[in-house]
Amino acid sequence: MIDIDKKLLSEALQLSSGGKRPTYERLEFLGDRVIGLVVAEMLYQKFPKEDEGAMAKRFVALTREETLADIARNIGLPDLIKTNQETLRQNDSVLSDVCEAIMAAIYLDKGLPAVREFMDPLWGPILDAEIQVPQDAKSALQEWCQKKYKEIPTYELMERSGPDHQPIFQVQVQIRKRKALGCGPSKKVAEQNAAETLLKSLKHGNK
Repeated sequence: MIDIDKKLLSEALQLSSGGKRPTYERLEFLGDRVIGLVVAEMLYQKFPKEDEGAMAKRFVALTREETLADIARNIGLPDLIKTNQETLRQNDSVLSDVCEAIMAAIYLDKGLPAVREFMDPLWGPILDAEIQVPQDAKSALQEWCQKKYKEIPTYELMERSGPDHQPIFQVQVQIRKRKALGCGPSKKVAEQNAAETLLKSLKHGNK
């Protein structure tokens, strides 16, 4: 972990504690924008011939919850998070948020160049591995449905269960009479899982 202001670092790692002390949420808000700027700059420099649409797809892949959670694990954040609920240490949503908070803390203490220097070895290998423009399941399903049916699928939240700190969302996606369900720790993840399931079903049925 980079050497940064201890107060900022402590705040970035502090989960909610009944409002008694600062938590990572404000830093997370700032960190989301800081990461977005640095990643956008990395893409702009790495792919000088790509158009905005292609770079946007790469941007989503590099800043999505799962990617940030993996990076948080790579730099050892689960063991540093301040919480009495051990399950939160491996929660993708929490890890993603804390990763953003850490980047904000670096930015506030050291400035944007330090953030770039810290992020480059973490995001660089992912950037290099993405030779082809990535496409998430929702986008792939939408393109497939537009081409096949001239329509787009619809998503509906069916259920939200589990405790507040570890919710489970169930989402249904539908195109005409074809449906599929997906679950996940956030609505966004559940939608992606539902889209992936339906797309596989549609493609299999058209072989």
